[in-house]
Amino acid sequence: MTNFADTDIKQITEHGLTVDEIEQQIKHFKSGFPFANIVRPATSGDGICEYNSESVEQFIKLYDDEKENYHITKFVPASGAATRMFRDLFDFLTTNTMNTTTKTVIDNITRFAFYEDLKQILPEKPTARDIVSAILDSDKLNMGTLPKALIKFHKYKNESRTAAHEHLIEGTQYATTNDTVNIHFTLSPEHTEKFKELMQTIVPTTEQKHNVRFNITTSVQSPNTDTIAVNFDNTPFRDDNGKLVFRPSGHGALIENLNKIDSDIIFIKNIDNITNDTHRADTIKYKKLLAGILISIQKRIKQFMSDLENNNYNEAELNQFITTKLNETIPQNPTSQDYIKILNRPIRVCGMVPNTGAPGGGPFWVRDTNGIHLQITESSQIAPDSRDIMNKSTHFNPVDLVCFVRDWRGNKFNLTKFLDENTGFISEKSYNGHDLRAMERPGLWNGAMAHWITVFVTTPNTTFTPVKKVSDLLDTAHI
Repeated sequence: MTNFADTDIKQITEHGLTVDEIEQQIKHFKSGFPFANIVRPATSGDGICEYNSESVEQFIKLYDDEKENYHITKFVPASGAATRMFRDLFDFLTTNTMNTTTKTVIDNITRFAFYEDLKQILPEKPTARDIVSAILDSDKLNMGTLPKALIKFHKYKNESRTAAHEHLIEGTQYATTNDTVNIHFTLSPEHTEKFKELMQTIVPTTEQKHNVRFNITTSVQSPNTDTIAVNFDNTPFRDDNGKLVFRPSGHGALIENLNKIDSDIIFIKNIDNITNDTHRADTIKYKKLLAGILISIQKRIKQFMSDLENNNYNEAELNQFITTKLNETIPQNPTSQDYIKILNRPIRVCGMVPNTGAPGGGPFWVRDTNGIHLQITESSQIAPDSRDIMNKSTHFNPVDLVCFVRDWRGNKFNLTKFLDENTGFISEKSYNGHDLRAMERPGLWNGAMAHWITVFVTTPNTTFTPVKKVSDLLDTAHI
């Protein structure tokens, strides 16, 4: 048992949590979560679909022809602060030892989109420490505590755009219906006001330029879904004032936020996976491909469900659809209720990018109590004695999903009924430059969607342009 002071208990209670819940979280840190029982990687032709150029164009046309019949929202998880993005710069300030990332930033400082703001507060002949301090200090740009949504990612001739701004523009190119773009950002409470200020600044001109109307909504993760952070010896991590540090429990907590979105089709993509105007063509093409595939599947499920209700279905055709298109196993001597159980679920079509580096987490065939299914599995969920299977993986998960969240009658699914509570993982994060252990459970695209209909599709590496550290903004996709 952890000896919590009265001030700790007060802090825990204010988060909507109990001491018992925190003790249970600490037990999870110590024991971990059960490993996923991976059977084999999903590969092209065995769980991952690949389409020729003719089929790609057909699905894109289907989406373009049908999208006005659906309510569409682009959902962007954007609650995380950019602390880890600037971790190497924090290390430089702490240790006064130059590291590779910091040197790259200093040597290329004029190429960053935020340089115009930076140079306003730099001395005439700044040192490396002057530059890094101006980027990170709380009385200067304070970028290490801003959300990535508010970081200026890309520089153009007449403007610099934040990550959030780029998501608005990206949304106009595949998520516009009835001249409206619905975009939902999840935010941390402390960032909400600054985000709204940014929207007030950029939305009018962006609407005018792209001839659309934005319907921008936001939400925050409920504090009672947070988990305590711990040191590497699993004792509670504390800030410089001795207070406990809580963290959002990963994207899995966002299933509650996603569940409140009143749409038919929802695109999901992380805030930092965004490119600029020059390199966006493939992103738009493959977003439409995924959505076209989704609509094709949804339409067939709707017809099959109607046939099942009327007890007038072609069993051979239905079996072929379930096994070849949905990659699901059919029980022996199935009844109509067995088929309904398979079909009557939310649908996700997920882009999967071919590995170019070391294999890791991604798409796998995973065994659970109900059989073998396609799942997205993080590398930290894979047991050491299953690493030989992981090392055969050919694709990874870029978090590029298109979802359908209504049943065949048009009623919204309760998405919290389709998650696996026994999934989760422990990860390493940082807080003001200090490393810690954090708990994420269950991830939005693994445990929280564990019981969805899942379809994997190969998409090219050009659709995955994340910014994990500040020097990534110097990569081709961002310059």
